[in-house]
Amino acid sequence: MRNKKQLLIEQLDQKLKPFQKTEIVLVPDKGWIHTIRTTLNMTMAQLGDKLGITKQGVKKIEESEAKGSISINSLKEVGNVLELKLVYGFVPKEGTIDNLISLKAEKLARKIVLRTNQNMKLEDQGISDEKIKASIIDLANDIKREMRKSLWD
Repeated sequence: MRNKKQLLIEQLDQKLKPFQKTEIVLVPDKGWIHTIRTTLNMTMAQLGDKLGITKQGVKKIEESEAKGSISINSLKEVGNVLELKLVYGFVPKEGTIDNLISLKAEKLARKIVLRTNQNMKLEDQGISDEKIKASIIDLANDIKREMRKSLWD
């Protein structure tokens, strides 16, 4: 049976699915504002008029976007005057949110199991490699199911 957390993860993965292709999120070197403005054959002065700022103000906005220091509100405002909508979000670097959680859970489980096994070896009570692998899988599944906060430490 899926729990509420697993259902939320699945729903988020579904929402992010269209954005998982790397090509979709590549930002042009000079930024989207400059790229769109020049593609539309719009001058800085024309965009400035729409925004109620000078062409020097437009230049600052384009430079701040290219540097990555522009605010989301500024991006929305430019989008609105260009009759475009801003699309904003986070997409896993590889795979899905569920995969990300699985990898983190396995990494944490491996750390815990191997540390515990090391302590047991010191007491001459170590376990076999097969048992270690099985323990890691079991613990990773528990960690994932519980969505422990320690997953993100």
